[in-house]
Formats: sequence, structure tokens, C-alpha cells
Amino acid sequence: MRVLFGLGWLMAGLTKITGKAGEASWYQYPGEFLTDYFHAALLKPNVPEFYKAFIEHFCLNEVLPFNYIIPAVQVIIGVLLILGIWILPSVLICMFMHINFILSGNMNIISLTLYTSAFGIMMNLEKAHMLSLHRLLKSKRSGKQLAAPTLSDVSEEALQPASVSLP
Repeated sequence: MRVLFGLGWLMAGLTKITGKAGEASWYQYPGEFLTDYFHAALLKPNVPEFYKAFIEHFCLNEVLPFNYIIPAVQVIIGVLLILGIWILPSVLICMFMHINFILSGNMNIISLTLYTSAFGIMMNLEKAHMLSLHRLLKSKRSGKQLAAPTLSDVSEEALQPASVSLP
């Protein structure tokens, strides 16, 4: 799940940087897409008033930094998640960015799926470290060899057939 989540964030950032399917990239016309997006968010009835004030008084004044920061952060976070480095901070940043996306009036099935995936990764953080660079580096630092579990690691009780009593 972590790798797929990372691929999603990586692709979201890359499509903003390079453009997708003939559309202009965010870098080609800096600030144009975000300005339109923020103005559209101000007109949506489901955007909370405090967030409309945030957009109007802060975001619209800082469109150009957001124009470059958002895609760059998406690419960086995507790569970190794919490699399995700094998983918890990466997921928290994803959730922060996603909360802002939802608050701007974009609630749909994809938003819910992505947000649920982030919670799933956080709830299973130990399993999220499987096949990760973090786990590999941690094992090298501690001198432990990563190995797959063998049959000798399984307890005798687990190997015994289950007894079933029929009525």
C-alpha cells in the first residue's frame, strides 16, 4: 500500500511539473492554475468560512511559492514513500496537504480513498517498513541480517493439526 500511495503522490507531482495529456504544466504558466483554483474555491458553498479567509488573505497573496512548492513536495514525498524512508513524516505531510485539498471544497471518492490509505499506512506502520530502505539501513546499522522466516522459527503448536470435534 505504501508503494502505491507513493506512486500516486509522485505521479501527481510529475503531472503538475510536466503537464498531462496536452495540458500546460504549472511551471509553464506560473500561478495561473492555482489562482483560478483558489478563486473557484472561494465561490464554493461547502468551503468553511475560516478557510475562505485563509485562501483570500494568504494563499492568493502567495500563489507563486505555492505553485513551485506543491509539485516539488509531491514528488519528494512520493519518492520517500516508494523507497520507504521517513514514512511517518511523509504520510503526515500527505495528510496535511490532503486536508487542505478537502477544505478547499474537493471531497470525492478519490479524496476519501487517499485519506483512508494514509490512515491505513499509519495504523500499520510496522508493516509499512517491509521492503523499505529504512528497514535495510536499520538492519545494517545494528548488524542484524535480514532473512525470511524459516520453518524452525515456527512453533511446534502451529504445526500440529487442529482438532475438530463433530457433534
